[in-house]
Amino acid sequence: MAPSAVSHLEKEKGSNGREEDLPRTHKCDECDREFCRLNDLKKHMRTHTGEKPFRCEDCSKQFSILGNLKRHMRTHTGERPYKCDKCNKRFSYQDRLKKHMRTHTGEKPYNCEECGKQFSELSNLKRHLRTHTCEKPYRCDECGKQFSELGHLEMHMRTHTGEKPYKCEECSKQFCVLSNLKSHMRTHTCEKPYKCEECGSQFSQLGHLKSHMRTHTNEKSYKCEECSKQFSELCSMKSHMRTHTGEKPYRCEECSKQFSQLCNLKRHIKTHTETKKFSQHSTLKGHMRYHTGEKPYRCEECGRQFSRSDHLKKHIRTHTGEKPYRCEECGRQFSSLGDLNQHMKTYTGEKPYRCEECSRQFSRLGHLNLHMKTHTGEKPYRCEECGRQFSSLGDLNQHMKTYTGEKP
Repeated sequence: MAPSAVSHLEKEKGSNGREEDLPRTHKCDECDREFCRLNDLKKHMRTHTGEKPFRCEDCSKQFSILGNLKRHMRTHTGERPYKCDKCNKRFSYQDRLKKHMRTHTGEKPYNCEECGKQFSELSNLKRHLRTHTCEKPYRCDECGKQFSELGHLEMHMRTHTGEKPYKCEECSKQFCVLSNLKSHMRTHTCEKPYKCEECGSQFSQLGHLKSHMRTHTNEKSYKCEECSKQFSELCSMKSHMRTHTGEKPYRCEECSKQFSQLCNLKRHIKTHTETKKFSQHSTLKGHMRYHTGEKPYRCEECGRQFSRSDHLKKHIRTHTGEKPYRCEECGRQFSSLGDLNQHMKTYTGEKPYRCEECSRQFSRLGHLNLHMKTHTGEKPYRCEECGRQFSSLGDLNQHMKTYTGEKP
């Protein structure tokens, strides 16, 4: 302690050596702050001197105030002396109990001067204020990107380090963000906590519910500047824009082929990672015709050619009307085993094909491919008569009937 401060304190003592009961204050000679009690001034002086006389025996951390050491010790002992009378939850510190109580009382004492929004904790108000000031005090040393919250910077850093600290106990898949692990876990538990009040549909993720709600409101907030087409989701508009720009941001690391859609890249990657194996040489030969384009099997009825004999046999049934595969549930018959298997999914509810954009699931790959065009805006089928374009061949065929006079 500075000598001037000590001498000042000594002058405040009476003849009996004790502090006199006078309405006096004790003044800090460093910053002129005043205190009613001598002990408070002594504590305060440590903020100037840096003195930390109280040391934790467990971890050697030092403190300037005994009360702070006592609080700190609870991190080692696990002691939680403060109990909530409402829910019996216990806390190590009184201020944390006070914050917790606001979850019961609904009290929000911290008010934003800009928009009037209220908060139960000061830290939440400070974080919110950055939405008005656009302040981003946390900066990534790797790429210079800035963030308004420390937690967001920490998550971002994992994109550089590759760290994925959150692991699924079911399948060992790892995630860099806890919320992503929680969302993933619902694929195992089938939990769908988000329910649409309009139609009762349930979803595993809040974002999927929000996207779904737009099907009821018909809200389409995102508009393409090129063709004025409107979209309910930003990601759908971005995908659509690539039909104008020709941009292909998804690149295969194996062969450098580029794709405009992530799902198309994922499908392509399997051609590298999934080496197809065959138990018979004849089966391999048949498969190789997919690559060579050879089609040695020809239909005598219509001249159509096929790379495999079983494909020709299946095709022949479109001429003969033969349907050898029968559904045991309803008696319906099919010309191919694949069609029967697809039909059976109407009973099992199985939908193995999932849209990467909005997570909607389909029982058939063709239905998924058709659905994807609602995101991209792609219309590959063009009418030769009027130039109008369609997203599916079926829609084009329907349209063509307006010229032929054929009734649908």
